[in-house]
Formats: sequence, C-alpha cells, structure tokens
Amino acid sequence: MPTAPRSLRLAATAAGLLLASSMTVTAHAVPVPAPVPAPVAHAATQAAADWSAPLSTQGRYIVDSRGNRFRLKAANWDGAQGSYNGSGSVDDPASHHAGQNAHDIPLGLDRVPIARLLADFRELGINTIRLPFSNELVHRTTPVPDAAVTANPQLRGRTPLQVYDAVVDALSQAGFAVILNNHTNTSRWCCGIDGNERWNSSQSTQQWTDDWVFMARRYASVPGVVGADLYNEVRRDVLDDPNWGLGDAHDWYAAARTAGDRILTEANPALLIVIEGINWTGVPVDGLPHGRPQLTPARTLSHTLVDSHKLVYSAHFYGYTGPRHSGATGIGETHDARYQDLSRDELNAALTDEAFFVEESGRHYTAPVWISEFGAGAGETDPVTRAWFGNITDYFTDHDADFAYWPLVGFDGHDDWALLRYDEGGRRAGLLDSGDWRAPAWRHLTDTPGRTGPVPTAAVWKMLNTDHGDAVESLRVRNTGDWDAGAYKAACPDGLRLTGLSHTGGRGLCTDAGAAGLRAADGAQSVVRDERFVSGGDWASGYTKLQCPSGAFLIGYSLRGERVSAALCAPGRPALGGSGRTVWFDRSDNRPPDGAGGEFAEGAYKGQCAVNEYADGIAFTTRLGSRPGPAALLCRTLP
Repeated sequence: MPTAPRSLRLAATAAGLLLASSMTVTAHAVPVPAPVPAPVAHAATQAAADWSAPLSTQGRYIVDSRGNRFRLKAANWDGAQGSYNGSGSVDDPASHHAGQNAHDIPLGLDRVPIARLLADFRELGINTIRLPFSNELVHRTTPVPDAAVTANPQLRGRTPLQVYDAVVDALSQAGFAVILNNHTNTSRWCCGIDGNERWNSSQSTQQWTDDWVFMARRYASVPGVVGADLYNEVRRDVLDDPNWGLGDAHDWYAAARTAGDRILTEANPALLIVIEGINWTGVPVDGLPHGRPQLTPARTLSHTLVDSHKLVYSAHFYGYTGPRHSGATGIGETHDARYQDLSRDELNAALTDEAFFVEESGRHYTAPVWISEFGAGAGETDPVTRAWFGNITDYFTDHDADFAYWPLVGFDGHDDWALLRYDEGGRRAGLLDSGDWRAPAWRHLTDTPGRTGPVPTAAVWKMLNTDHGDAVESLRVRNTGDWDAGAYKAACPDGLRLTGLSHTGGRGLCTDAGAAGLRAADGAQSVVRDERFVSGGDWASGYTKLQCPSGAFLIGYSLRGERVSAALCAPGRPALGGSGRTVWFDRSDNRPPDGAGGEFAEGAYKGQCAVNEYADGIAFTTRLGSRPGPAALLCRTLP
C-alpha cells in the first residue's frame, strides 16, 4: 500500500534492521478487546450486474456462478485499515498518512455521499473493490466522530465496523464484488516496522483466524462479498523473516491454509480465499541475502484447501521496489534494480517468474493470479516511472490479468496516487478529469476486451503436504473422525483421487483428470493396514502391499515417521477394476512424460499414475537399510 512517503518509511525500516541488536519495536497501542458488536442485519438485494455470485475458480480463471469468466477489475478503497503513522497525536491529521485521518473507515465519507462515490467508481470501469480492514477495527466499540461522516449523516453514531458494514452493503447493492482484505493487525499505517509485519505480529494466530471467521460469517448473507484476502504484504520485522513451509510460528504457508480452511468450513464456503505471496525477507544490505519471494515458493509448495475451486494467489508490484529492492532511498538502499529500472522485456520476465507462472495449466499450483496492488502518482514527472506504468499495464492487458489499483480514494492536495481525489467541498479530481497522464494506460487496461463467457472445465491438480502435520483436505473424510490416530494423515479434497506419491518426504498428488466425480455417493471409506485385499497377483513381490477393496480407489494415506501406516480408499461410482501395472519409484522418478501436476516433491523420488489411470494400492518395505516410505503404486486403467 505505497505512496511517495513510503520510501522514507522503508529507509527507516532498513536502518532498523541494521540496528536490530539494540532496537525494540513499539507499535501503536491496541486497546484491550471489548465484546464484539453483534452482526447487523444486511440487505440481501443486489442491483442488476453482469455477473452472478458466488465466484469460484476454473484453472487460471475466476468464474461466476454461471461458469462465466469474471475478471477482477478492481481498486483498493482504503482507510478502514488505519492511517495513523505511529507518532504524534492521533487526532492531528499531520500524524496520519498523507495528512489524511481516515478515522478507521473508508476514505471520503466525510466529503462525498456514498451513492456518488459508487457512481464515480463505476465510471472508472471497475467491478470489484478490495476493502481493507484492521483487526483492531473488528473489536472497537467507540463510534466514529460525526466529522468523519459529514457527507453521510446516516452513519453518525456508528462504530468503525458498523460503518464498514454500511459500505459493504452499499457496494453489494450497487453490483460491485467486494473482497475483504485483512490489511493490518493494528490501526497503524502499513508497511514498515510497525507491528503489522505478519498476521501474528500484534496478536496470536488463533485470534487472527478467529477474527477471520467472525468477519466471514458477518457478511455471509451479503451477495456481493465474494472473497477473503487473508493478509497484506507479509514481511520481515526487525529480527525475523516469515517463511513458506517451515512449520514454525512464522510459517505463512501453514497459517494461510489454516485460515482458508476455517473460513470455508466454519463461516462461508462460498468465498474465494486470496493468499498473497511473501513480500520481503532478509536485510536490505548489499552482500546480505534479501529480496521479494512473492509467489515463487508455490512452484514446489502450493496450497490445497478443502474446496479445490476457491484458491486465488496474489502479488504486489510497484515501480520503486524491485525483485531484490526494498524501495528504500538513502539508508538501507541497495544497488539492486527497481522494477522501473528494468527494460520492458526484463520486467515481463520478472512478473512471470515471481507471479504469473502460477497461471500455467496442469500444475498443482495452477490458480488465478490477482495483482491486488500497483499504482503511481498523478503528479509523477519521472519518465522512467511513467514508462514503467505503461509497461506493467501493457503486461496486465496482454495477459488478461486480474488487478487492483492502489489507492482508489484520496484527499485532493494530499495523496496524488489516488484514482479519485476529493476536496473538502466534495469536488472531484483525478483520473476521470482531463490531463491525468495515467488515463491512457488505465483505459487501455480496463477497456481492452479480455476473455468472457463460459470457461471450460479444467482438470484439477493438488498437492498433499505432510511435512509438519496432517493434510486432510476432504470434508467427507474429516467427518469420519481420526482414521489413524498418531499418524500424519493426508486425504485428497472431495472430488479428487490420489494419483502420485513421493518415496520420501510424505508428499502426495491429487487430481480429477480423466474422471471427475469418481467417488460413490454413500460416503463410505476403507482404512487398509494389511494385505487382506491384495488380488490379481503379486504386483510388488517382497514388499508389503496395501491395496484397496475391490471397486475402490486411493484417496489418501498415512505415515508414522517415514513408514507407510495405512491407505485410505473410497468406493468408486462406476465399476472399477481395469488392467493394472506397477509403478516403482524407490530408485528414480517414474512419472508420465508430460509431467502433469508439476513438481510436487522436490528432491524426492516420485511415482505417478497416468491420466487415464487410478491408484489402487501402495507398496513399501521395512527391510533393514531400506527407506520405509512408499516405493510403488498399483495403477489401474479408468473405466
């Protein structure tokens, strides 16, 4: 969420990192949580629109309830995440970002009636609003001052959360899609060393996920609310980096999966789950490791949720940052290139490598990519920055990308990055007026036709990861309880079957390619711990074989340490039992030549059935000196 002053914040951040041994972090004080106000009644009506909720995913595309492509043409309406800079009087506008005291509600409600704001939004050509909020807002019970809603007196006497409610309802009724964005823990402006670096910087992970469940439930009846953007710009604090998959308290991969599954199972199964990549790790000093991982870790460790059609990945790009540049100037500035320093071809390569590779079809990481923040100032005169803005919007246009500009609304004379700026009398300036240099690139981005209409069904590939615990992503399996107590368990999401395993590391690969809806409707399952169901000959001589009962197929497995503990099988809807073959992978990879599904167990030997096959059994050995992990799969031809 940058604007011009952010370079100064990042410089201060870098200086803080260099002095880590002697510094402590003081965040804006968060009040002791009070009882959360009860959810208010929300309007259920929605103005006519060219889309129909809820949204889901089909391969790299977001689709509406009719299966038609819905492109997120979005902007960020900020304010409710907080604007206080962290020093000086909280009541002094000069102590707030760009001199704009948002009073923890979306900006502009003091200057413009909400109906006119939404009409201006529509004129920009956007269909979606990313609506930030802070966890502090969720628990506040003090009403906003009357001056904060001067142009909308019907909102007087409401708490920040109740004002947020009214904004959500108004957006939905006007036909906008709304994606809730947990931007900050505290109501302090992001994104330096400010107590908002991680989802659990100023609170516990449990509180964070509890707040998400609360927010998702609160708006479950509002048809325009289509997504939960879990956390903004996860990054390093003074001493520690976030990580992707280490299994500790700073593991963003695990926290995001937990929150996404809780939202879908406890609050609102209709929501898209938006997971942003890691925004920054390392110390920004030449010669020391540092950079922006963005989505690159998803190549070998992607998310699998209980609903395989709800995951959207997200990344942010600004001209003054770079693949290895924090955006700082002065102290903390390294000699790495900024994005705006890259040639057009170099920028395109960076965007592909750091984010848009996720849209490649037929991989465990395949998902829509939403660039949920980018932007530039209307007063920008640097030709390098202007060229970058044209180049990146061209890339988004050429790739038919989902996007969200930062920010949407600002005060005239304060924040010239905003698409729309309003003075104290409500007079508008910005992109809709003549002379804004950003307008041609913006119109090229918003007006160039992209893919529309029905999106064909795409095969789903998903990874199972038991690196640090269970990976049971089937709701039907979860409902049966603990099917192998004490073991690490993995089960494919409902609708998918197990098709690949790694010899070490506990990874699995699931798909519905070649046979969607293979499982019978009765919900039965079999936990196989011995060879009682082995039939059709000895398909792995000398090895222990866990084979599914006749007519069933593999949907999961469990491990005790490295050793295979059990196979989990489900009965097939059609008759199963085609010809079989043994796929060995204890000494090398044994996968289809096309590599369908992608690298799901980097550094380990892997075995995988073909697209026209299903897995019917797992073989392993406990011989002294041998690894006891999966060594072979029995693959049978699909009917």
